[in-house]
Amino acid sequence: MKNSKNMFYIVTILGFSAIMYWIIIQGEKLEAFRQIDLVQSDKGAWTNFIDSLIHGVQHPLAILLAQIVTIIFAARIFGLICIKIKQPVVIGEMVAGIVLGPSLLGMYFPEFSSLLFPAESLGNLQFLSQIGLILFMFIVGMELDLKILRNKAHDAVIISHASIIVPFTLGIALAYFLYDQHAPDNVQFLSYGLFIGIAMSITAFPVLARIVQERGLQKTRLGTIVITCAAADDITAWCILAAVIAIVKAGSFASAIFTIILALIYVLVMIKVIRPFLMRVADVNSTKESMRKPIVAIFFLTLILSSYATEVIGIHALFGAFMAGAIMPENTRFRSIFIEKVEDVAMVLLLPLFFVFTGLRTQIGLLDDVNLWLITGAIILVAVIGKFIGSAFAARLVGQTWKDSLSIGALMNTRGLMELVVLNIGYDLGVLSAELFSMMVVMALATTFMTGPSLDLINRIFKPKPSKNPNEVVNTGKFKILLSFAKSETGLSLLRLSHAMVKKNKNTALITALHISPANELHLYELDEQEASSFKELVNLSEDLDQKVTTLFKISANIDHEIVNTANNTENDLLLLGVSESIYEGSILGKFLNFTTRIINPEKLIYTVANRDNIFSSYERTDQIHARVDGAVGILIDKNFIKAERIIVPIFDKEDQFLIPYIRKFIHNSEAQIMILDVKEVIKQYAEIKEKIRHIEQQAPNYITIDSRNVMEKEFLQQFDLMLISLTSWKSLVDTKSVWLKDAPSTLILGDSKRSANT
Repeated sequence: MKNSKNMFYIVTILGFSAIMYWIIIQGEKLEAFRQIDLVQSDKGAWTNFIDSLIHGVQHPLAILLAQIVTIIFAARIFGLICIKIKQPVVIGEMVAGIVLGPSLLGMYFPEFSSLLFPAESLGNLQFLSQIGLILFMFIVGMELDLKILRNKAHDAVIISHASIIVPFTLGIALAYFLYDQHAPDNVQFLSYGLFIGIAMSITAFPVLARIVQERGLQKTRLGTIVITCAAADDITAWCILAAVIAIVKAGSFASAIFTIILALIYVLVMIKVIRPFLMRVADVNSTKESMRKPIVAIFFLTLILSSYATEVIGIHALFGAFMAGAIMPENTRFRSIFIEKVEDVAMVLLLPLFFVFTGLRTQIGLLDDVNLWLITGAIILVAVIGKFIGSAFAARLVGQTWKDSLSIGALMNTRGLMELVVLNIGYDLGVLSAELFSMMVVMALATTFMTGPSLDLINRIFKPKPSKNPNEVVNTGKFKILLSFAKSETGLSLLRLSHAMVKKNKNTALITALHISPANELHLYELDEQEASSFKELVNLSEDLDQKVTTLFKISANIDHEIVNTANNTENDLLLLGVSESIYEGSILGKFLNFTTRIINPEKLIYTVANRDNIFSSYERTDQIHARVDGAVGILIDKNFIKAERIIVPIFDKEDQFLIPYIRKFIHNSEAQIMILDVKEVIKQYAEIKEKIRHIEQQAPNYITIDSRNVMEKEFLQQFDLMLISLTSWKSLVDTKSVWLKDAPSTLILGDSKRSANT
């Protein structure tokens, strides 16, 4: 049968190839009736190939693709640096744009800059970045929780409007002093002043929301107020911006009246006609299965038509995108599904193009005079006084504490991407000169960068008392286990393992389950639902085991750092992690793009002996976490761990004796049968270890077996449920490329505690 298939394949290929050859020969005979001029080149085959290659590299599409690749890598690298220094990713992306622009790359590598960003290619980059902005503003509109505005709007509206009117007024005053020297010749003062005012008044709602999430403030009174303020600020500021754009384009307020009236009609149609229609569509199609392409097309058409309408009216397409997002159905499941479809393309692929396009317009080199830098400093000062002080005093007047008021001021002073959007609109309209545009970009960077340090300084000044959050674990004198998991399957295995160590001592033990979601992956309206979903299976298992578990949900851009801080702040005796945790991300690519575990199976990584360097890098990162945690650290390599009835414990070194208290816990709580492998006859050499084991045998006879074999067969290892091994001994197995790595059962790798183990 196989031979007949091969014969059929060969006959088919050869037969049809012969037919094609015969047709081509016959076709060439038809050329006799035509006048065909063949262009002959005398350059030679290699030269022709090189010319063709150069032509391909210089093709507009090739240039655009090269730009996109460079931009994404630069944005991710600088974003990662900002995460390491506890700054929002958007700052890194803004800096990446400036670095790739004339301020750095163009100044020091002009030939390369002109090759990568030729002037004729910038139009393509601009239009593509505008599409990214439209999608981004659509997401920003959908992120707004209008129910919060309706329920808690009173104080928030007062603070928000104060945070707009104060910097707006100061901005117009600043424009008075800047107009004579720094305004383009054909720009009226009204247009100039209004644009400086709105640039001073904007708050970056998305960046602020991420900072609130990462600092764990989303469930606090401060977090709720500041999110509501920022949402109200966003809506108000974009409405004012729409009016300002209309006035700038019309030349006077009187001429802009018709545009503003048309804009009001547009808003009413969107709220009263389009929104109810979309709600009915979403109610019927709120699941992934029902979200078919025709349904998705309806919402994308709404976005595009809304953007088109506002662009035609004269208030900019971005306002239409924002409005389209704001009127989307409030069904959280629907919004999550739809944002998931849009966000990755908008945020990862297209939005970085906008940062770089802004960077290409930003010419820090134009600020070549001390006076210009003094003006830049004055702009930053006015921006901070207007936004920070205006918000803080308004918050204090409505009854907030000084600490919360100053924190609100610091957060509302965050400008980020939204400021760049406003500045680019002003630049496109010819209101801002290249000099002033660069100054304002520096101001946007400075005010966004200072948010984190300002909050830290406020917290230090007011010396807050320790958190009284009921979800936080306090020092109770009990044996405390913190298990941190990313995937539900890992959490279930870690809970079973924890239960096996404490189930008969429930009154003197405390288990806390920690789940940390990466920042930038959750939206405000998803938090409660995501928290419940993350712990659902684990809570069900805890009820089945009759084991009380405290749950802790956090958001962080640096998961390892958050795990370490939580473990130390709650003084846990044992931190348990699984192989799906970020400590097993060993590659640079994984750190930049956050998808190592999607392309590399961690278990396969560990067991691939030939790839020892990557294994060792995983060990090193594990060791780094262990070095920063006060309590013991355990890493479970999970092979479908269910129970701990038979446990194997290899002893390689005298220091491995710290495992003995854990052996006692497994015997006492789970009546586990323990086999201790005295691989290097350590127990025979050290009487103190032998005495500790003998003491356990006296209390629980027939539960411990000591074996001295050092060659492990697969069948022997697989009769055990769990291998308990020290971190240093695990390193030895990796160094010697031991077959144990492949054949061992589920393995708990333990690093000793800096504190004395609670036995």
